[in-house]
Amino acid sequence: MTARLINGTELSRHLRTEIAARAAALAQQGTRPGLAVILVGDDPASQVYVRNKVKACADAGFHSVMQKYDASLPEAELLARIEALNADPAIHGILVQMPLPRHIDPHKVIETISTEKDVDGYSVRSAGELLAGLDGFRPCTPYGCMKLIESTGYDLRGKHAVVIGRSNTVGKPMALLLLQANATVTVCHSATPDLARHTREADVVVAAVGRRNTLTADMVKPGALVIDVGINRDEAGKLCGDVDFAGVSQVAGWITPVPGGVGPMTITMLLANTLQSAQRAYP
Repeated sequence: MTARLINGTELSRHLRTEIAARAAALAQQGTRPGLAVILVGDDPASQVYVRNKVKACADAGFHSVMQKYDASLPEAELLARIEALNADPAIHGILVQMPLPRHIDPHKVIETISTEKDVDGYSVRSAGELLAGLDGFRPCTPYGCMKLIESTGYDLRGKHAVVIGRSNTVGKPMALLLLQANATVTVCHSATPDLARHTREADVVVAAVGRRNTLTADMVKPGALVIDVGINRDEAGKLCGDVDFAGVSQVAGWITPVPGGVGPMTITMLLANTLQSAQRAYP
């Protein structure tokens, strides 16, 4: 069996076209979606991510603000800057790029962002709304994963899904979103004995631990749907995920590539959340 590819680049392009059209319609009514992105420090990867987000906003017709600060920026000044953006009616979403310098508490930063502008979906309130099944902001990466699964026409109802990873940004919210879709969910992590025993029984596997070859072909049920969230590099410096793509693609029914799978969807869902925030703010 050769798995069918779930093309995140193609799906992202389609969704961004829809988002741009909806943003243009909203702008004609007087509200242009606005996203503020804050970068503290000079982390090279973070700079790339921020540039990509700002470009995505421009392409979708959003208003965007990029604020870059030196790594020595005091925590109090960063919090004050966030409060100013909270009060700015032209800004509907606020994103502070992680990681932050060590002297800044990321939890305090996230909780300072207004819930109405928490388009990353990381705050305690956003997490609580997700747990309760309310219509809050879904964290962008798991939200994108769900859209990728949805694009295949795969019915999650009654299926057994295994999530490898328990982070607050991917693993936990991913499990909750799968539960909302009526899947039966198992969450595995570093303390799980015999990971393969769980994954071999899974109809759906989401790998999100940031370690190469976490999921290999002998660990996958034939025909399973596999979502690879990981971003790693192999010995040659080439981008790869948590899944042994060459091997698993010969067993799975569906699989996402790295790159070109989950990655493009993360920024797309950030745009979707920002648009949702702008629509809520429209009088």
